[in-house]
Amino acid sequence: MRKIVLASKSKARQKLLRQIGLKVTICASGTHENNKLKSNCKKLVIENALAKAKSVAKKFRTGVIIGADTVVLANNKIIGKPRTIKEAFKTLKVISRKPQWVYTGLAVVDIDRNKVFTDYERTKIYMYPLSDNQIKNYFKRISPLDKAGSFDIQGEGSIFIDRIEGCFYNVVGLPLAKLTKLLKKTGIEIF
Repeated sequence: MRKIVLASKSKARQKLLRQIGLKVTICASGTHENNKLKSNCKKLVIENALAKAKSVAKKFRTGVIIGADTVVLANNKIIGKPRTIKEAFKTLKVISRKPQWVYTGLAVVDIDRNKVFTDYERTKIYMYPLSDNQIKNYFKRISPLDKAGSFDIQGEGSIFIDRIEGCFYNVVGLPLAKLTKLLKKTGIEIF
């Protein structure tokens, strides 16, 4: 098996990759994520994912690098990871009021073949309206600061979700079906 490197320190992404049987090296990119929407969300998340993957690829001589970037699009504004609890509170309040889109950009850099593959996924989420008390109590149990949109669909935040349209794993932060298609192009097959 070729060396696979995840250009992220996201515990959720690491867990998903282990779930499908991949052993990965972790190397966070340190790349600044652009959250300014210039044209469209698809382009933004792919560019961010590619910047992360390329940054990490410079540190290795061989292997396959996986970069990903997840954001929530609410009212035509990008919502990434909150910087403060106050910002997280405001974010969760806003996105629980009406359906939102979650976008994840993917970039796979095959160092050995000097090839780059990109794609994206989007999922619509419908949340139940949350009260101030529910949000405060939720934040007592989890840290929203490392989560796009300030919640975790795979953990305790799951109780806020009425339904989703699209890929569940996209909302977690790594659309596995799309990723495996990109990995296949590098010669890495899960099955």
